[in-house]
Amino acid sequence: MASEDIDGGFDSFAAGLRFDGEELRTSVEVLASKLEGALPAHTRVERAREGLLRRGGQHVQAVLVELAGNRYVLRAGSDRVECYREREVGGISIKRVPLEPSAWVGALTDDLRAESERSAEAREALARLLA
Repeated sequence: MASEDIDGGFDSFAAGLRFDGEELRTSVEVLASKLEGALPAHTRVERAREGLLRRGGQHVQAVLVELAGNRYVLRAGSDRVECYREREVGGISIKRVPLEPSAWVGALTDDLRAESERSAEAREALARLLA
């Protein structure tokens, strides 16, 4: 996959995400689904039931992605998202940086691009993420 294809695919993907208003839940669901499909071994999605007695549908509460020594965490509330990147050493978080949602997606993609230069598996994951 050419670099231009990756950048163009990412731009199209990122432009479609909305992390405010009524599109918040849909954007988080789309992002979680893409990450689960592209990086199944590195992604964990936490879901919760909604509604009275928890009989409603499920929605994403958090997305956690571990990649290149970083843990990317997105926590979704009913009207906002909180995003941050943690640097881990030996399973212990040594640095936590809050990020805007678009910066979070960009930083995660940058780490995946860097990994894709070293690994065929990461190249395939990046292609699935941006497809």
